[in-house]
Amino acid sequence: MRIVAAAACGSILAFGTAWAGEVRVVDAEFEQRGGDWQVSVTLEHADTGWEHYADAWRILDEDGEVLATRTLHHPHAQEQPFTRSLSSVTLPSSGTLYIEGHDTVHGWSDRMAVDLSAIQAQR
Repeated sequence: MRIVAAAACGSILAFGTAWAGEVRVVDAEFEQRGGDWQVSVTLEHADTGWEHYADAWRILDEDGEVLATRTLHHPHAQEQPFTRSLSSVTLPSSGTLYIEGHDTVHGWSDRMAVDLSAIQAQR
């Protein structure tokens, strides 16, 4: 089952403001695969090259524990926004997840909240 979590959905709350030059978390999709999940996250960032680019996203639980991190190994200057996936992600059964974007200059800068009850209800 594939579940889309976008900033426009009622079950998603966007936290933080992406100022000029910071990465922005645009979208997240969750697809259950057995007991684990594949998570696909769409980021937007004005990559300028190796000196300033979006280089990661991560998933945190309500307590701030990092559940998964996807490292991005090169700039995506010609591909904006862009989506990258991570497989074999274990998610808690309830609560709120946070997806954060990272860039090489500003660090962890934008956060999207995902209501797990909305994802679990659609399984």
